[in-house]
Amino acid sequence: MANDSPISLAVELGPLRLKNPVMVASGTFGYGQEYADLVPPERLGGVVVKGISLEPRAGNPPPRIWETCGGMLNSIGLQNVGLRSFLEEKLPYLKPLQVPVIVNLFGNTVEEYGELAAGLDGHEGIDALEINISCPNVKAGGMAFGSDPEMVFQVVSAVRSKTNLPVITKLTPNVTDITVPARAAEDAGTDILSLINTVAGMAVDPRTRRPRLANVVGGLSGPAIKPIALRMVWQVIKASNVPVIGLGGIVSVEDALEFLVVGAKAIQVGTANFVNPLVTLEIISGLEDYLRGQGLRDINEIIGTLEVTR
Repeated sequence: MANDSPISLAVELGPLRLKNPVMVASGTFGYGQEYADLVPPERLGGVVVKGISLEPRAGNPPPRIWETCGGMLNSIGLQNVGLRSFLEEKLPYLKPLQVPVIVNLFGNTVEEYGELAAGLDGHEGIDALEINISCPNVKAGGMAFGSDPEMVFQVVSAVRSKTNLPVITKLTPNVTDITVPARAAEDAGTDILSLINTVAGMAVDPRTRRPRLANVVGGLSGPAIKPIALRMVWQVIKASNVPVIGLGGIVSVEDALEFLVVGAKAIQVGTANFVNPLVTLEIISGLEDYLRGQGLRDINEIIGTLEVTR
């Protein structure tokens, strides 16, 4: 007899519960409303909004996007409306949505991270905070927070002390051993880890002999970085005791399944949203089809099932 019980895509990431494991990555889905005519936010597992800073930021000068083979370089410069405008103008749209809303935040100092967490805490419609630690610390000569485990610990501790919301720490791949900052974030009290952020890269115009980006260096995203992301997610899962969200180059249901099989509890889709705005809905549908084809009913039956013969 056929099993007609419904397919379950629900996942739990510590204190954060999602109806399905498919989220959108910060900076690729605006503040949720921009895609609403194409992708009803309620269909998603979670919406991660564009990164928020204390004050508005205009971002870097153009050109600040360059398409590469299998990916995209960007140096947008974290352009955003700032904390006050987000709360007054963007949150009212997000508040009634029946989907977890995660606010990505970043600062130039440890203190700014703490202020942001305090400013976002207690507002209805915000379900979790995601810390971007790929930002430069102006008090440390521009060194990125995420490249120094002590800085990671300080930032996560500052955020953790100012909020009761679930805290997600988004790790940078631009380190020698990603398990080191992962453990530092865990020690500081993060509830969840997400990885990876973009990989540092650049492009040059050989005719003008000038960089393609005004900022010279940008962040590489898209399918080109998926093998790097998958490897790092696997390493962090083995080294950490907190749930992991995998991202980096996911453009199809097969990509998503790879991250789930290695142990990610959820995934985020980023650059693919620019190419195919419906990609998240296609992945959600594809996960259901995959489970049916495998004779399974629950997405958790495949999470962390990687078999390594060594």
